[in-house]
Amino acid sequence: MVDEEPRTVTHPDARNATTAMMKAYSHPLRRRIAKAVAARGYARAADLAGDLDIPANSISFHLRVLADAGLIEAAPERARDKRDRVWKPTEGAWNVGSPEHPIVDEVLGGVLMNSLADDHVDMVRRVLVWAPEYVSGRDPEVHGTFSQRSMRLTAAEFSEVERRIQEVIKEVEDAADPDDPAARLWSLDIVAADDLI
Repeated sequence: MVDEEPRTVTHPDARNATTAMMKAYSHPLRRRIAKAVAARGYARAADLAGDLDIPANSISFHLRVLADAGLIEAAPERARDKRDRVWKPTEGAWNVGSPEHPIVDEVLGGVLMNSLADDHVDMVRRVLVWAPEYVSGRDPEVHGTFSQRSMRLTAAEFSEVERRIQEVIKEVEDAADPDDPAARLWSLDIVAADDLI
């Protein structure tokens, strides 16, 4: 039996990244700002300035860059008046590139991928620093996880696994109550590699 070609795996509502999106998200402060907006669900520049200890005028500039790139959007329904600027994450995921939709600027794509990898390494490091507190019983609350699973699958079977994982994530996100005071921002990196790389 010949192994069928894997389909490109994307989040169900994923958009293809534009150069503006990649340029905006490559900036470390803008990634922090975008994550802070996601953590709050919606935010004003003043809120984020307090959260990140950065002047509000600097935050406002970066918010506009993120909005112009389509990574966040205005949330006028949360504004107190016409002058009040409130931002929320743009719904849906986006993909950096694929064989079907290659990126235009490979250097910028490489910069973004390195930035995302740095963020991933930082997240793994935070989990590893916290883990001894949890496994020793000193911290009973779950703040992270580190798990691995090896599977012997064809490329097409693996694509199906990843597609189903993305479906479950979307289903849970859609059912979640963003105003629940117990809600926290969870970062989830799913890393996979076959034995050929």
